[in-house]
Amino acid sequence: MGNTYASLQYHFVFSTKLRKPWIHHEIEDRVWRFLGGFAREVGMAPILVGGMPDHIHMAVGGHPTMAISKAIQQIKGGSSKWMKEAFPEMKGFAWQDGYGAFSVSKSNLPALTTYIANQRKHHRKKTFKEEFVALLNRHGIDYDERYLWD
Repeated sequence: MGNTYASLQYHFVFSTKLRKPWIHHEIEDRVWRFLGGFAREVGMAPILVGGMPDHIHMAVGGHPTMAISKAIQQIKGGSSKWMKEAFPEMKGFAWQDGYGAFSVSKSNLPALTTYIANQRKHHRKKTFKEEFVALLNRHGIDYDERYLWD
């Protein structure tokens, strides 16, 4: 076969340092748009970005030559720098170390985008910690609770 064909979709999840609620309602649209644009710059295809004041969810299409760890490193680093420059009151902003990256089949993208779009509703019933642990369990990822949270 002379060409490479891939259908790679991911769900990225990462939080603010110490899960501080930095991303307040007045700036969230700008933050989501920037994250989507920056994902595009690093070779990902943004599908939907959203979240809560203390964490982000990104549905993205991947490129077969882009390592997930490299993409997330660039997205987090670039967005952290931008947020400090764009919002002077956020000089102390940082993302927490680590992230969640989950593969998503094309047929499950509608459910994922609905999930991301409905974060406020979802978090009336579930904390970020409960949500993240549920994602790890749903994807069969082994973890040690001692190392999940700062």
